[in-house]
Amino acid sequence: MSPILERFCQFYRELDQRPLSELASIYANDIEFQDPVHRVSGLPALHAYFEHSMDQVLSCRFDIESVDELDGEAYLRWSMRLAHPRLNGGATITVPGVSHLRFNSHIHWHRDYFDLGAMLYEQLPLLGSIIRTLKRRLA
Repeated sequence: MSPILERFCQFYRELDQRPLSELASIYANDIEFQDPVHRVSGLPALHAYFEHSMDQVLSCRFDIESVDELDGEAYLRWSMRLAHPRLNGGATITVPGVSHLRFNSHIHWHRDYFDLGAMLYEQLPLLGSIIRTLKRRLA
């Protein structure tokens, strides 16, 4: 595995315990980052996004399940373990996802794919029960 991917995996495995200053050792200054919630351009914007996202998080870690790498591109399959006081009563939520990365010495393009509904909407008291009921009926 490329050294940059090793750093990336280590950072995300302990996301809630890592200083955000480490982002500069992983991401290029012109990073393009997108997930189901936001799209940000540039390292300062990514740092601000992470700072805001982690503000009230009780814990957040990623179990990296597989890494497929070829010619400066990689796909990582993971499970995010997130605890937030406003979601699921503060209990840990597990959300599977995939990251698609493009890199050289640093990551310059990062896109995450995951079910935002499973992470957010299904964890809210009233809305969550409605969405879970709808999913059962559609299944």
